[in-house]
Amino acid sequence: MEDIEIFQRMGLALAIGAAVGVERHWREKDEEEGSRTAGIRTFTLIGLLGGVAGLLEHFLARPGGIPGIVVVGFLVTLTAVFAVFQLREAIADENYSATSVVVAMLTFALASAAVLSSMTVASAGGVVLVAVLASREFLHASMRKLRWSELRSAVILLALSFVVLPIVPSEPVGPFGGVSPSKSLIMVIVLAAISFCGYIAVRLLGSARGEIVAGAIGGVISSTAATISNARRSASEDLTRPLAAGAISAGAVSMVRTSFLVIVLARPLASELLPVLFSAAAAMLVYSVLLARQSSAKHQEVLPKNPFDLDEVVKMAVVLVGVGFLARAASETFGDAGLFIASALSGLADVDAATIAVAGLLPTLSVQTASLAIAIAVLSNTLAKAVYASIFGTMAFGAHVWKASILAIAAAALCFGMLGSWL
Repeated sequence: MEDIEIFQRMGLALAIGAAVGVERHWREKDEEEGSRTAGIRTFTLIGLLGGVAGLLEHFLARPGGIPGIVVVGFLVTLTAVFAVFQLREAIADENYSATSVVVAMLTFALASAAVLSSMTVASAGGVVLVAVLASREFLHASMRKLRWSELRSAVILLALSFVVLPIVPSEPVGPFGGVSPSKSLIMVIVLAAISFCGYIAVRLLGSARGEIVAGAIGGVISSTAATISNARRSASEDLTRPLAAGAISAGAVSMVRTSFLVIVLARPLASELLPVLFSAAAAMLVYSVLLARQSSAKHQEVLPKNPFDLDEVVKMAVVLVGVGFLARAASETFGDAGLFIASALSGLADVDAATIAVAGLLPTLSVQTASLAIAIAVLSNTLAKAVYASIFGTMAFGAHVWKASILAIAAAALCFGMLGSWL
């Protein structure tokens, strides 16, 4: 380790301690001198101590020795001394908290890591530490407002994502490419995440604006899933207009997402497809915003009772996975000649699969054929979502989605006609 690198690493160790010290000192800025255990000076020195411990560890390390003995020894000593002073302060103030002790330990550990390990990881850890400390009021207020249904849903979502998903096999089962258990579970997680994000957005922003934001998030992930999720909720909640606005905004974002895929994967098709897709997206977005404004003027806020119903989420995932399987079966059965049929069937569940597949075939397809295949998938997906809205949602919900879909198709057709006349 050269001198310049040592100075850089020690500087980062000091910076981590100083950043934590600023937050800790500001938190107790009204306290008299000598009444606080640690402020900006103390935590800066803790950062320096961690850096020095890391340097000693580096230079005193010997082959066959016990790695980390120096750093651990310093950490144990610092923790013991700091805990004694913190206990005396807690007794005097009658305010018991282990936060400052843990913060001192983390500051020392991150400062040592800045010298011994990755500076990027150490600096990121310091930023996260300060952010968590500065968010105390927000976190405490959030916990006071947290409901059991929200906590339970979050735990289920985390368990599905990080406990169940890693152990589910990913190899497809069955003919025509089969069905992958892990991808099916991912669809369940996506649907549950969309519902949960929608619930949080409604709580923070109200039903009208919240559903538009939630729909936009859902459109980035899966506009079909977002539409079905909102349709299910509309059948049991007095939120028809906001939920319809959210589903329509998801459709608009989905078309923008398809445009992005075309730019990245199939640039030769951009001049053919982008104007059509953007015009359709704009029509849906305008309808969504106008519907949300009407809703906010007439609708009384109603909070959903449950962030998501796992049984319903599983049923919706089965529907989408089944439709995707049928699309693959049709594609393999009809071969290249069935490209348009396969695109239409793929659109019943999602547009991305058709877009990616067509982009992969682009060297062997004409621009017109490839553009038409993607356009068919988008049209099929737009109409399919309107059908799903009518099947799973209320009559009013389905009517709004149908109106927006027809408006988007008309705008796309008009744009296509204008492009044809110009070309």
